[in-house]
Amino acid sequence: MAYKQQGFALLTALLLSVNAAAQGNEGQNRRQVEQYGWLYGIGIALDQGIYKDFETRVLPLPLIGYRSENLTVFGPFVNYHFYREAGFEFSARLVPVFEGYDESDSPVFAGMEDRDFSLALGLGASYQQGDLKFEVTASHDVLNRSDGYEAGFSVSKVFRYGPVFIEPSASVKYQDSNYIDYYYGVQASEATPSRAQYTGQSALNKAIGISVATPIFFDGMTRLSIENTWYDDTIADSPLTDSDSSIRVMMSYSRFF
Repeated sequence: MAYKQQGFALLTALLLSVNAAAQGNEGQNRRQVEQYGWLYGIGIALDQGIYKDFETRVLPLPLIGYRSENLTVFGPFVNYHFYREAGFEFSARLVPVFEGYDESDSPVFAGMEDRDFSLALGLGASYQQGDLKFEVTASHDVLNRSDGYEAGFSVSKVFRYGPVFIEPSASVKYQDSNYIDYYYGVQASEATPSRAQYTGQSALNKAIGISVATPIFFDGMTRLSIENTWYDDTIADSPLTDSDSSIRVMMSYSRFF
């Protein structure tokens, strides 16, 4: 599961590279030119993680996807835009929940039940003015792993320097108590003298990131992303974790067929 977790995290970065690839030939307005069709990509991700005794993971992964005017499919990510007008966009989304672990992933999980990844179905709404974008998302676990709910808000802005696009971003994400208790809680039957019972409460996590993208290599889009996440105390205080922040670094390349 640890490797799957990193794989889904990488899928997130490559999904972002799809948008960058589709918009790489634009001027100041990112929606001036659209590019549709099948695309492929390859990337590598480095992720610290916050579970105890988890080594930093490095994972290469090839992927394939499809993009049309309203539909984007990339790995397990599905996004369908059903309304666009005057800078506003509304969409339905199917996204993976790339959390979870197997008992064998770390000594801290010895004697615990596995926590499985899931899929979440939800809605997204965004407003874009030029290269400044605001986005709100909300989704719910549809596989009933955690029966949890997530909601997020992000703001980002693209700065163009010739063929190089630099995009800083900031975000907050709310995760309800079901989500936190499933992935970071310790049930009474799992408690040991060195691992106390723990019931997770709802959390609000914060993140900042920056990505650099350019279309100058091999007729595709190359993208480097770095993101630091600060976790709520209810996650940091779990006996399963040993940090309150983590850094994720990703590099990807994608191009249309």
